Amino acid sequence: PETRLLIARPERGTCRVACFSPRHDLTMATMPPSTIARVIDMWTHEYVTLGALPHIGHVQIFENRGAMMGASNPHPHGQIWATESLPDEPARETSAQEGYLRDHGGCLLCEYAHLELARGARVVYDNAHFVAVVPYWAVWPFETLVLPLAHASALDGLSGAQRDGLADVLSRLTRGYDRVFEAPFPYSMGIHQRPTDGLAHDGWHMHLHFYPPLLRSATVRKFMVGFEMLGTPQRDITAEQAAARLRQVI
Repeated sequence: PETRLLIARPERGTCRVACFSPRHDLTMATMPPSTIARVIDMWTHEYVTLGALPHIGHVQIFENRGAMMGASNPHPHGQIWATESLPDEPARETSAQEGYLRDHGGCLLCEYAHLELARGARVVYDNAHFVAVVPYWAVWPFETLVLPLAHASALDGLSGAQRDGLADVLSRLTRGYDRVFEAPFPYSMGIHQRPTDGLAHDGWHMHLHFYPPLLRSATVRKFMVGFEMLGTPQRDITAEQAAARLRQVI
């Protein structure tokens, strides 16, 4: 029975720290879009380089900002974890997106992005190439989802104009976060994109998640406890209210 219930195996991978600037005083929110575009170029290079390794099946790029999110070094930086197997969250998204393509013949997140643009109430900011929304299913009060409007499965599929569009959204969104409570806004940001296991993954649509913990002020955070931990998360404000608040500061 133990061999059926308890499974352990080795995991090969690579972890890297990616510095965004040589200046200690900068954050994503205080960098010009041109600098953020160079950060995106670096992310793309690392995704392609690490993903090309035969034993790497997934490349996770992320940034933890602020002590509240466990960032012990204030220098502007993120991390890149390249793993042999597909982590839990990307695995669930892979199943959902590829299942939607199989059942409906279209891209789940392409359709969702254009639905949100048509409705408008949950849109925080958009330009010609990207949209930032508070998603319908958001758990955190000011959670956002950043989506390319044209289908792209990973960073390496973006044109130069799309990359600049993403840099514009990241600049405006992070600056807007800092204005919500007139204080540096902590968050965990991650890029989800096509696994690098060599399969086609035609249903995959890249996107970025921002998970900020703040609720009512710069010092009051939301905690997942009680029913939210044991049952299902509950919203403190609606997605529409959160989007309206963010639109006011972007």
